[in-house]
Amino acid sequence: MSAAGDEAIGRDKPERTGFDEAAFHKVLTDTADLPLWLQPLATALHDVAPNWLSFRPRPRTLPGEPRRSAVLILFGAGGSADDPEPDVLLTERAATLRAHAGQPAFPGGRIDPEDRGPVQAALREAQEETGVDPTSVAVFGQLPELYLQPSDFMVASVLGWWHSPTPPRVVSPLEVAAVHRVPVAQLADPGNRVRVRHPSGYTGPAFHADGMLVWGFTAGLLDAILRLGGWERPWNHDRLEDLPEQVTALTVRSSTMRPADQRPFATGSGDADESGGDR
Repeated sequence: MSAAGDEAIGRDKPERTGFDEAAFHKVLTDTADLPLWLQPLATALHDVAPNWLSFRPRPRTLPGEPRRSAVLILFGAGGSADDPEPDVLLTERAATLRAHAGQPAFPGGRIDPEDRGPVQAALREAQEETGVDPTSVAVFGQLPELYLQPSDFMVASVLGWWHSPTPPRVVSPLEVAAVHRVPVAQLADPGNRVRVRHPSGYTGPAFHADGMLVWGFTAGLLDAILRLGGWERPWNHDRLEDLPEQVTALTVRSSTMRPADQRPFATGSGDADESGGDR
């Protein structure tokens, strides 16, 4: 499913079997077990505050509980042990989905009743969407939940090290059109960084990467992750582009989505805080 947990109409999911979370993945407690290039990010997670992106909290007047979902921010590395080339796994959502159609996203989706929390949900969804084997992932952290309105979702971001990668693939074409391992260096390249403007007036960070325009919630997370990991390079925050017509057409066609669903920062004006921290 998507980061907001929207299901594809009539999708065919793989049959689920019993899931032993302790056996299915290794949860790292020692940062030293990670590659050197990933250790600064793992260390920075310890100091992330609950309001780390200054998202607007869920109004207390809303009835019931919010819907919960989880995404997997999965880091791998190409190259060699001496000269690694870090990357992060992204999907392109199918153009036929009811929400966020055609948009780049992290693997993830709704936390189902049979899941034992966001870690299991994120790993399960990544396997169902991209074929990632949960036993090949070492989970090393989780970011505080973020509230997305008006979809009324709380989203947990699970961070993992893909220590034994296999080629990712599209497992569920009703949900995913393509799968990409995007180099971190490409995301951090100042020439690939822009701010985009939606016709609704929203502006926020975006990336030109691997033939995609990454924007919205996913770009907001990537923007913060680059800072936390020490990968961010100075870039021109005044470089502003309108979202392409084909992108805005998909967001309008998605019947269950409104522009606010796309905001990586849902406070006040809708413009991303370019400092990337608490305001």
